[in-house]
Amino acid sequence: MITLLDGGMGQELVRLAGKATGMWSNQALFDRPEHVRQVHDAYFAAGADVATTNTYAVLPDRFEAYDVLDRLDEMTVRACELAIAARDAHGSGIIAGSMGPMGFSYQPDKAPPAAEAAEGYARLAKVQADFVDAHLLETMASVDQAKGGLMGASVTGKPVWIGLTVNDEDGTQLRSGEPLADLAPVLAEYQPAVIFLNCSMPEAINQGLPELAKLGDTFGAYANGFTKITDDFDHIGATVDQLTARTDLTPDAYADHAQGWADTGAIYIGGCCEVTPAHIKELARRFKGN
Repeated sequence: MITLLDGGMGQELVRLAGKATGMWSNQALFDRPEHVRQVHDAYFAAGADVATTNTYAVLPDRFEAYDVLDRLDEMTVRACELAIAARDAHGSGIIAGSMGPMGFSYQPDKAPPAAEAAEGYARLAKVQADFVDAHLLETMASVDQAKGGLMGASVTGKPVWIGLTVNDEDGTQLRSGEPLADLAPVLAEYQPAVIFLNCSMPEAINQGLPELAKLGDTFGAYANGFTKITDDFDHIGATVDQLTARTDLTPDAYADHAQGWADTGAIYIGGCCEVTPAHIKELARRFKGN
């Protein structure tokens, strides 16, 4: 039985707002929380079983950069409550508390050391714990980054899910260049409930998923729909409109990739950036007969 995650939150919020800002999806939590609820509702209506909280970028370093660190806990709670309200209106669903990479996405060299990162993740996990069914570490790009996330998120006793982002040209490697196999000791130590490949091209995930399957029995995948991660998308304040969406990754084409993931043994499948409610609806049709 496939559990369907939702799709991308940030790009949907950009479309609703009509603009991108350096605060990414956080901007909506401050200015237009109803947009966040609208996106959650759309994914549940499409057939998703999971609502991922809009907390990917609700991180100490992001909030400190915009001088709003004092509102970190408040916005974490707000995002969780919006996901819960959508779940309750739908009548069922799993709440996954997202925690993205500190430093910057796809840039593991900018991440703090594992022990330092763990302190920040532990703080976030403790705030999320009253609201979520699982903590979801997303887009971890190196072994050390994954370790820091797992160390921190494990403090609450809630299930921890971890998403790993791989090289778009060689999906058997993390974006750090380390082979996926190098994660084995960390995963064995912290025992996440689910491991994913996420926020990479679906073609790269096709390559990497057989390697991921060797690292754990319960695994999944959710790809992005970008043409590439550009070199200038590398710092806090960079806006997502610097990245271009693919035109060939239709809901049907995306579902073809997802079928291959399921054939490999993935039981958690969804979408990341530029994967929309229409894509999730097609996944629900194929995997659930919706």
